[in-house]
Amino acid sequence: MPIRPAIAIPVGALLTGASAYLLAEPWAPHFIDRLGSQAEQAIAGAGGNGVTARFANGVGSPSRHPLLSGGEKLDEDTRAKVARAVASIPGVGGVTWADGTARAESDEPVYQPLHCQEDVEGLLRTRSIRFEEASSALLPASRMLLDEVADALRPCLGSIIAITGHTDNQGTEPGNLALSMERARVVREALVRRGIPRDGLRASGVGSSQPVEGLSPSDPANRRIEFSVIRTEPLRPTPVDTPGAR
Repeated sequence: MPIRPAIAIPVGALLTGASAYLLAEPWAPHFIDRLGSQAEQAIAGAGGNGVTARFANGVGSPSRHPLLSGGEKLDEDTRAKVARAVASIPGVGGVTWADGTARAESDEPVYQPLHCQEDVEGLLRTRSIRFEEASSALLPASRMLLDEVADALRPCLGSIIAITGHTDNQGTEPGNLALSMERARVVREALVRRGIPRDGLRASGVGSSQPVEGLSPSDPANRRIEFSVIRTEPLRPTPVDTPGAR
């Protein structure tokens, strides 16, 4: 008896997904092991004595976004060099430090801010992009605010737009770093859906390390997103979400 299309299509999709999982899953540990081995070499080459890279998320599952720890006695330049060395390994995602590091010092030149910076800051002066507590889910009002932010950024398309996520100091700092990074990525994807080119967006998270001036680190108002709009000439490709020194 022939199989009806209404049944065949979802069954086929299920089998395809299952096959992809079964084929890919055995390779994941080997891929992560390879990244770990390369990270050890990169750390040693950068002079990161005592630094280790853990390629696992908060629940212990393999992750290509390593958490660096140790090396407390190293100077800031060396710590930045170590983070950049690990971030430069093919396949490695964002790199964070367990003690509160958010973003690596960059060798890129400093660019002049553009007028869109002031326009966006004006929008966020009395309102802020907010999320559900301990979550990267945007609140409905924030989705509407992002419509306005996208409109303000549109005249400066072709520039680099840095999206930085912040949290208050509730919870552990590694957890805050991960949450702030995820919130920045959510905002990046929201802007892409609103017509802002992905290649001009850079997402990063700084956890609770940069509270709003004059506010207690525990104040919920520290849970925010900030934008920086910079010129692109000359522009050399750099890793997205690349953290480094404290």
